[in-house]
Amino acid sequence: MPQYGMIVYSPAPADPNTLSVEHLAALDEYSKQVLRLKVKVLGGTYFAKQRGFALESSTEAMTIQGAGVRNGTLVRSDLVVSDFFVVAASSIDVVVQIAKLHPAGRDGGIEVRPLFVPAGQVQDDYAD
Repeated sequence: MPQYGMIVYSPAPADPNTLSVEHLAALDEYSKQVLRLKVKVLGGTYFAKQRGFALESSTEAMTIQGAGVRNGTLVRSDLVVSDFFVVAASSIDVVVQIAKLHPAGRDGGIEVRPLFVPAGQVQDDYAD
């Protein structure tokens, strides 16, 4: 099944320790909604028993360009990457449907991208 990355953007500094009770409840409901759509979540902080990833607030970001290093994110925006996860779904349309349910869409955004598969390899949906 094709795999897609979902990159969650939130207003800076996107500190997970300052999420409101309402936002946390919405994230809990979000994970339940996604699982009802019968996709396989391969990693993400919102889904129990999955490989998870979470990012520190954007105040900890470092950008490297060429030989230069500076504090902050690469993209100049009021939004910063706050989380990402991977899902296996039948199509990008299904993943877009999942992204539309995410509470970060209210004041941030969600980017959906197909994952690259090198020639001669297949996506195994984390078979291990």
